[in-house]
Amino acid sequence: MVTASDWASADPETALTLPARYFYDDELFRLEQERIFMSAWHLIGHTSELGEPGAFIVRDIFDQSIVATRGRDGRVHAFHNVCQHRGTRLVEEDRGVQKGVFRCPYHSWCYGHDGALRSAPRSDRLKDFDKSNWSIPQVRVEKFGGFYYFNLDPNAPSMQELFPGADAEMRRVFPQLDSMRLVGEKDFVVPANWKVIMDNSIEGYHFRLSGPHHVDLADLIDFDGYTLRQYDHWWTYIGPANQHATEAYGAPLHRAPRKDDCFFNIGLWPHNTFYTFPFSECLGTFLMIPLGPEKSLLRFGYYSAHETLPEVTQACMEWMNEKLGPEDIDLNIAVQKGVRSRGFDQGRYMIDAQRSNESEHLVHHFHTLVHGHIHGNAGA
Repeated sequence: MVTASDWASADPETALTLPARYFYDDELFRLEQERIFMSAWHLIGHTSELGEPGAFIVRDIFDQSIVATRGRDGRVHAFHNVCQHRGTRLVEEDRGVQKGVFRCPYHSWCYGHDGALRSAPRSDRLKDFDKSNWSIPQVRVEKFGGFYYFNLDPNAPSMQELFPGADAEMRRVFPQLDSMRLVGEKDFVVPANWKVIMDNSIEGYHFRLSGPHHVDLADLIDFDGYTLRQYDHWWTYIGPANQHATEAYGAPLHRAPRKDDCFFNIGLWPHNTFYTFPFSECLGTFLMIPLGPEKSLLRFGYYSAHETLPEVTQACMEWMNEKLGPEDIDLNIAVQKGVRSRGFDQGRYMIDAQRSNESEHLVHHFHTLVHGHIHGNAGA
């Protein structure tokens, strides 16, 4: 068996992939839960989604549920989605606007937008009952790159510390980032490990070699300028658009291609991805949310600064949800089945010295982060 220290010390250009058990083993998944996701920054939503007082979004990671809401004080607060009386789930909706208080459906304990207890029926009859002692515990919130995030670890590094330069890179590609709004969201549950899905999303090696919709996407990209760059806890893969394209996603282009049209992806450790496809005129979010060792929730969000969505934007969203997304999911499922085979344990990273547009160096970098967080300095 390959030891953790052996794997970590290998030369990337000759290295073998993570052993297959990293993609289905229960114990390794438990370590990921505690050592990766309990200290990770999780996307809540765009700033516009929490724009008015009382607007709220509920986000879950494993068995933890968080309510994020904008208070009347103008601040965005996040707190655990649980009543402090008997532990009842407080909010069941995914999002909405709560002008008043959040009321527990069991015994009507009521909480403000900051999670503070406002009222509890019959509490006036109790000895030494102080409402200030029964506020819901707060969760860290940060704004970064036009979006809000939460983190369950009060001691985790800030997003500015973890992702220096990523905010500026997003704003370079999306100059209208702050004025965007959510125009669509779609969830898929996939029987595959979250890392299988991430691996597929951070290499261009398969673009011209897999399904027809990947080939269609590749035709919209000028691969001579395609680059994949890794930073400590974030990465980008960027390529200029094909300047000879006349249609995209089955829709005609009603303008000539521009130099700033591009294929752009930026990933923030461990599972947040933001992207735009050539000519799509929208920003996409792609979240890989683990549900189990071999089960993940994929959440696709679409954001636009247009009051009326361009035809190509609508076509791109439909194409992603109905064609490219399902084609990728089929690949993810095939990999997940394969890593269970007794005929496979480790493959070979396709990493060339030039770190070219078909190199898998981002996959290796991502695996290195996973491996380091699971094992730390341990050599087991």
